[in-house]
Amino acid sequence: MAATRVTRNVMGRLRLASQGLLGPGLASVPAAVRWMTATQAQDLQASLMAIGLRVPGAGLADVRAALEDGSVVRSWPMRGTLHLVAPEDLRWMLGLTAERLHRVVAGRHRELDITWADIEKCRDVALERVVGGGSLSRSELFSVFEAAGQPTTGQRGIHILGTLCRHAWLVQGPLAGNQQLLAAFDEWIPESRVLERQDAIAEFMLRYFRSHGPATLRDFAWWTQIPLTEVRSAFEQVRGQLVELEFGHASYWMSPKTASLLDDGVPGQRSVLLLPGFDEFLLGYQDRSLVLAPEHANRIVPGGNGVFKKTIVAGGEVVGTWARAGTSRSAAVVPEFFDGTRSLGAGAQAAFDKAAEQYLSFLDH
Repeated sequence: MAATRVTRNVMGRLRLASQGLLGPGLASVPAAVRWMTATQAQDLQASLMAIGLRVPGAGLADVRAALEDGSVVRSWPMRGTLHLVAPEDLRWMLGLTAERLHRVVAGRHRELDITWADIEKCRDVALERVVGGGSLSRSELFSVFEAAGQPTTGQRGIHILGTLCRHAWLVQGPLAGNQQLLAAFDEWIPESRVLERQDAIAEFMLRYFRSHGPATLRDFAWWTQIPLTEVRSAFEQVRGQLVELEFGHASYWMSPKTASLLDDGVPGQRSVLLLPGFDEFLLGYQDRSLVLAPEHANRIVPGGNGVFKKTIVAGGEVVGTWARAGTSRSAAVVPEFFDGTRSLGAGAQAAFDKAAEQYLSFLDH
């Protein structure tokens, strides 16, 4: 089917295209979050940049405004990790994953002496404070818990809070600086879609392959932590809406629109992108070796500490990391390539300079 010879870099560029990082980009901040389905967001600033990069002309203030007005929400829909999602999607996503996550943390809850009665008590006192349009900071909420006889030290408070959010009683709402206040879920998100489990998995999967493809069923199962047996069953509902590409003895799936690039010419061969830490381009897959050579993985997550550095992506491949030097308007973007002797050609240097300028401009708007 392919006119383009498929290589690892071509696979990487197809992913860039499906994620809105090549071509015209996505129409608005809420549209970008909805298209991406779920965007890794435990690092708030990195997630704001990740969305902004996908919306031409968007600035930091635009992405913050979407969180502020509730057209985008940040919660724990899967993997026990914060993500940005469309508000109408959060409840059904939690319905798919909350029970499994609750089983995962059950042992830790026993260690912290958290019973279900404790969860219900904290739910009741929290909702008593926020229902009616109120909101509380995390520290204020923990004080409410403490006053109700529920200790919050030693991670007990954050585990209780996470449980209340996973069960759709509370949700992170408006911003207070770089922290989010907690609000009543049903008030902050007045309209939620309702999907049966199999239909929900099928929709999750279809949107994942459209926005992240080419990817494998195992990538999706890892991404959501939905059991592979359920994934395979639901896949039959959406298989006909996707295109298969075999590469490296594995089946990859993507949208027909992304697949058509193989005939028309996959863009981005000379592209240079500066992506934030934790970007979905790298984190959205179980197997990252298509875009990041395994020998360089430790350069992105030093010592496996779970903190992902900002990446330089050239032609669909992660080739280094970058950092911002300085905080003033004269701040610069400093690259660190995996190949220390590497120098950019004139075209790539111009692309790098443009990406750096876009990043600094994003922070100012």
